[in-house]
Amino acid sequence: MTGPRILTRAFYARGTVKVAPDLLGKCLVRVTPRGKLVGEIVEVEAYRGSDDPASHAFGGLTRRNAPMYGEPGHAYIYFTYGNHYCLNITTQRAGIPGAVLLRAVQPLEGIRLMKQFRPNVPDKDLTNGPGKLTKALAIDQSLNEHDMTTSGPLFVEDSGRADFLIWCSSRIGITDGKDKRWRFYVKGNPYVSRRRALGEVRFR
Repeated sequence: MTGPRILTRAFYARGTVKVAPDLLGKCLVRVTPRGKLVGEIVEVEAYRGSDDPASHAFGGLTRRNAPMYGEPGHAYIYFTYGNHYCLNITTQRAGIPGAVLLRAVQPLEGIRLMKQFRPNVPDKDLTNGPGKLTKALAIDQSLNEHDMTTSGPLFVEDSGRADFLIWCSSRIGITDGKDKRWRFYVKGNPYVSRRRALGEVRFR
């Protein structure tokens, strides 16, 4: 028998809206000097380019969004609201912008260490949001543009899980692009960041 495998570049080198739901159930792995942290991805959002007014790439290439135009399978990490980082994984072929925002994970391994990184919060609030999961897994700007298709400090493994329902809705916290149901999540998972959102429907 073989163990979990790291997702390949070919997995990410597809349409962003196809990659996003396929990331659900996969395991985000963060290897730190203090230990290994693992969380199952339970909520994501897809962001594209010039056809997506909610995307950082809507207005074209900038210094900040350059990773979205690069090779698929790389981390795109940015600081937002003046207090937390967001982790995205780039998609599509180089030159065509796209990325999937990881919104929530369910802690699986290294939970004690996650609690040290996010002390004095209830277990259910440990990783149920994009800024919460990056703090709990010690993910910051130093990992921006890291290649997540190789073994190292940050990657995603295929867990083989598919025993859950996927629902989709409008993305959260945006002004434009609310017509696109590009937020995907595991129905009923307690770590999903928001229980109700605009236009919720079953995806598969």
